[in-house]
Amino acid sequence: MNKSFITFLKIAIPLGLGVFLIYYSYSKFTNQQIEEIATYFKKADYIVISLSVIFGILSHVSRAYRWNFMLEPLGYKPKFLNNFMAVYIAYIMNLLIPRSGEVSRAVVVNKYEGVPFDKAFGTIISERVIDVLFLFGFTAIAFVLQFEKLSQYLLGIFPMNTIYKLSGLLLTLTILLLLLLKFSKASVVKKILHFFSGLKEGIFSVLKMKKKGLYIFHSFLIWGLYLLSFYIATFALNETTNIAFSTLIITFVIGSFSFAFTNSGFGTYPFFVASILAVFSIPETVGTAFGWIVWTTSIASIVLFGGLSFLILPFYNKKK
Repeated sequence: MNKSFITFLKIAIPLGLGVFLIYYSYSKFTNQQIEEIATYFKKADYIVISLSVIFGILSHVSRAYRWNFMLEPLGYKPKFLNNFMAVYIAYIMNLLIPRSGEVSRAVVVNKYEGVPFDKAFGTIISERVIDVLFLFGFTAIAFVLQFEKLSQYLLGIFPMNTIYKLSGLLLTLTILLLLLLKFSKASVVKKILHFFSGLKEGIFSVLKMKKKGLYIFHSFLIWGLYLLSFYIATFALNETTNIAFSTLIITFVIGSFSFAFTNSGFGTYPFFVASILAVFSIPETVGTAFGWIVWTTSIASIVLFGGLSFLILPFYNKKK
């Protein structure tokens, strides 16, 4: 398969899944229920939503600031604004092509700050590892709070035999890749190994940093702001104002995981948020409206700041 076709599949498959889930969700509703969802959109408190978005933006500010803690041990200290705009370009690129944001972010600091791509990409991968650890931490809390309901919900989506098959396939592919990298003499493999050398240096820069305490603080701050942003958003609708803390954590976790399936959670975020809220006796019409309100306002801020970043970056770095 040529590169253009692979790129097409990367865009089309997640986008198709999102469109299907939107169609599937709304096909279950009557005309009256669809009107009810529209009513929730109209009566939502958008001042509250704006406050929620602001806390989301602050989390990205913290992420941009934290990035230099990993880049400094490698001998680089990009300007904060370049980091901030690189982060937003990453988010807007993920909206267009899933998982392309990490690459785009490394490209930006390579172009405007001279950070080698492989090292910058390594620090981003290290960030992602930290993010996954935090997400698993919240998942553990969710299981402790509501083990029975959450386990039943997840097994309803991913049966155990499917999990076993996917795990076996992933393990087989990993072993084959490691054998190829170890024994192959091809020049392309040597280039890959050289890239992984820089990648490794970027990933392990977290162990070399001098400001580990500040890095840990900002890591907690980023995820605390994510959760706070989501919590504030629940006050936008009367029907979600009084949800229990355990429901809040579980919905936050399920919503966070949904971003992995499509273009920044397109279609999947409202679907999974509505489905998990329904487990806790919140009507699907309410959950669907709430999911779409949170998702669209968050994406709107990404489109705004990401678009501005594309425009401002060349002028801000005009001398370079």
